Amino acid sequence: MLDHGAAPSATAPPSAPTPTPTPGPGLGARLMRRKPVERLVAEGGQGEGGTLRRSLSMWQLTMISIGATLGTGIFVVLGDSVPKAGPAVTLAFVLAGLTALFSALSYAELAGSIPVAGSSYSYAYATMGELVAWVCGWCLVLEYGVSVAAVAVGWGEYLNELLNGTIGMTIPGMLSSAPGEGGIINLPGLIVVLLAMVFLLGGAKESARANTIMVVVKIGALVLFCAIGFMGFKSGNYADFMPLGMAGVSAAGASLFFSYIGFDAASTAGEEAKNPQRDLPRAIMLSLIIVTALYVLVAAVAVGAWHWKDFEGSEASLTAIMNDVSGQTFWGTLLAAGAVISIASVVLTVLYGQTRVLFAMSRDGLVPKVFGKVSGRTGTPRVNTVIVSLFCGALASVIPLGKLVDATSIGTLFAFALVNVAVIVLRRTRPDMPRTFTVPLGWLFPVLGFGFCVYNMFSLDSVTWVVFGAWLAAGLVFYFLYGLRRSRLATAEK
Repeated sequence: MLDHGAAPSATAPPSAPTPTPTPGPGLGARLMRRKPVERLVAEGGQGEGGTLRRSLSMWQLTMISIGATLGTGIFVVLGDSVPKAGPAVTLAFVLAGLTALFSALSYAELAGSIPVAGSSYSYAYATMGELVAWVCGWCLVLEYGVSVAAVAVGWGEYLNELLNGTIGMTIPGMLSSAPGEGGIINLPGLIVVLLAMVFLLGGAKESARANTIMVVVKIGALVLFCAIGFMGFKSGNYADFMPLGMAGVSAAGASLFFSYIGFDAASTAGEEAKNPQRDLPRAIMLSLIIVTALYVLVAAVAVGAWHWKDFEGSEASLTAIMNDVSGQTFWGTLLAAGAVISIASVVLTVLYGQTRVLFAMSRDGLVPKVFGKVSGRTGTPRVNTVIVSLFCGALASVIPLGKLVDATSIGTLFAFALVNVAVIVLRRTRPDMPRTFTVPLGWLFPVLGFGFCVYNMFSLDSVTWVVFGAWLAAGLVFYFLYGLRRSRLATAEK
């Protein structure tokens, strides 16, 4: 019987199919994701809670690069390198300088096109993808952070020379040497890092002014050494020019590459330069020319004044040469005073570069946000600066100089090799992009720069490679556990 109260029967419409979720990019695509150049530039200076201030001129940028480069390499590492190459250490400086020159050309092109704080890390992010950028940034942490510690160790040695020449006292060995060298702590190394931290917390412009004064002093000190040292020049010291062959020159050149670390420091100031596209390339090239000329001149005079075997075990060799040639301690003490100021400027500027690289990585989400916080009062990443300074100071206080030098060199060479590759990639992917400077002769110099970097890397000993491998492994673990998921490019894909 029909139920009149029932609703008429109707066929229910078919339910809409459940949408299939769009799969996210695969692991390979995520590792290769690139950050557009326009976005890199647009984000320039922006940090957590504030922005960096554009206050640096081309002159100040040049002084930053010279300040970061000219120091421990000639004042301290020279004494370690002459026994490896003999009088041919001058060729070793040229070999290391050529490696730096080709890479400097590539840095100049990229700095003018991508004027940001991350240096080669940012260049790799724009050209070769996130994983390569992370590895490059991790190597920069090794380059800048460990080289600050190495330079600080050398500073303590010249401080003792100065104290001995002025008041006849030195800091006891147990308080001025690393545990592996018979001491308890390298207190001077820790102190100079903390002093640099105080300057950096005051602001970029104020730090740049202090650095400029110190750079003028260090150049004056090296010119003084050449003038005094030349009076003791003996041509016979060059009789056996290459006693250990080309292998010795190569080994010395690989270590002396440490002397050129820092010319790229200007590129880390890309977000605080007044006119970065114009001034960064000029500052990079000008600083390298000045530094190379001084290195070769000082090395030539030093070997002419002392037999190459006398450099063995002498870490403050320039002061000792001044004392020998002049027959009095006054000039050596004056040079030691210049070295103390000179090496302090390296600590200041390299520490500056380290904080700016971590600032850029933090902005991209690859390291914690604390490294990207900017003080509204000073326009500097204050917490970043304190953390990095304490870390570098701890390294300087407990690790011997030689271990730090080679570890710094291999990390830098790897980063520089990637910069040369980045130039080639960016030319292929963005050929119409405006460039204020272009490396001449097409791909030739970037290819040569890459080849020289690899050659010098393989001139370093196996222990250095083991340390480098362990460092890279630790970095990759951190990236896959933290950076891969927290990257700003990754969060934008969700």
